[in-house]
Amino acid sequence: MYPNVSLLIDGDWTAATAGRTLTVLNPATGEPVGTVAHADRADLDRALAAAEKGFHTWRKVSAYDRSKLMRKAANLLRDRADDIARIMTMEQGKPLAEAKGETLAGADVIDWFAEEARRTYGRVIPARAEGIYQLVIKEPVGPVAAFTPWNFPINQVVRKLCCALAAGCSIIVKAPEETPASPAELIRCFVDVGVPAGVVNLVYGVPAEISEYLIPHPVIRKISFTGSTAVGKHLAALAGAHMKRATMELGGHAPAIVFEDADVEVASKLLCANKFRNAGQVCISPTRFLVQEKVYEHFVDRFVGYAKAVKVGDGLAQGTTMGPLANTRRVAAMEGFIADAVQHGANVRTGGNRIGNKGNFFEPTVLTNVPREARVMNEEPFGPLAVIAPFASFDDVVAEANRLPYGLASYAYTRSAKTANAIAAAVEAGMMSINHHGLALPEVPFGGVKDSGYGSEGGLEAIESYLVTKFVSQAGL
Repeated sequence: MYPNVSLLIDGDWTAATAGRTLTVLNPATGEPVGTVAHADRADLDRALAAAEKGFHTWRKVSAYDRSKLMRKAANLLRDRADDIARIMTMEQGKPLAEAKGETLAGADVIDWFAEEARRTYGRVIPARAEGIYQLVIKEPVGPVAAFTPWNFPINQVVRKLCCALAAGCSIIVKAPEETPASPAELIRCFVDVGVPAGVVNLVYGVPAEISEYLIPHPVIRKISFTGSTAVGKHLAALAGAHMKRATMELGGHAPAIVFEDADVEVASKLLCANKFRNAGQVCISPTRFLVQEKVYEHFVDRFVGYAKAVKVGDGLAQGTTMGPLANTRRVAAMEGFIADAVQHGANVRTGGNRIGNKGNFFEPTVLTNVPREARVMNEEPFGPLAVIAPFASFDDVVAEANRLPYGLASYAYTRSAKTANAIAAAVEAGMMSINHHGLALPEVPFGGVKDSGYGSEGGLEAIESYLVTKFVSQAGL
């Protein structure tokens, strides 16, 4: 069922000019499942020319008609969700239910931005003299270059794609080579409903070569990147050198704070489910679990119990609740984090090991008594690794939550409205969810502060960076 994936340039699904391909591996087996076309500079030049042409076509399409086409694409994505989910699981590893949920959530994102397309309002500013109209007009910024990672192959593409299309921009998507087929199927939905040729283009290849060619190119007016902080800083600097607008959704190290008055059963269950979702390969995954001393041991016991109950296996197998890590690099990273933590005196409460020697399976892992000097307390683990530490007071936990340069997601559990308000105000993060996990819905802002980036990929805020504001002052003759 897994397709060999082509480039999409100017409305045509095409091989790379030089005929190069990359192999796609199934992370559950380590075996090849297909290939993806490898673009070189000639392909990028074709994509740039197509995006420039597509922009001049698409910007003239009314917001009403853009919205209708987007809604059709959302419905087509829903119709194809079962097949696309299976493809995603084969290339990324996540359980089939998670893959289908991501696909259907992508359709909801399309619907949301289809409606936002019709609401890119300007305004009239009252003039100081009679007969003068002062107009604020929103216009599309121009062709967009989007760079997306492998952990959510549809989710990360669909937000950037839909912001661009809703605003009237064309786009070149550089999707992940490790998980290429599911984003290609997402984009196929837009092609199949009649989005004009050149409006959406899709390429794969060496990430550094593509980004360093597209970002400075005069055709590109806006970039959007999701990935690591180190790479994001490099691309942001490149964008800045060429005065390109940029949205950066980068790494995190989310604190999950459990106060002594919290419902420990609810907190441990929800936090465990969200920690091991997508094998922990989630930028907003709870990572540092900070639990007040009075309920610390109770929380650890409940959390470890839930972690032990996670069923690890092939994402296509019935009953699997956590699939393999997406690649061998993540396995090596987990082993390195755990070995370093143990060397620093940490206790492994459960897990800690790779499972078998076929595929990238790893045990859900819980560490306690991890000192701040350990790497996992300072670097994003991006895997099924939870670190639980006690805290004494409100001020202590705020200091730990804000200690790192990251500021993406954060979580807190408390029955006190006063404490909830205080912790929401005190923690330096772009997002906080209290007593539940309510982040990443299409209609709410999504983004970070500090080294976790800038800009939003959700809510009404997301489309703003794809629009330019033009002021027109007009007097009658």
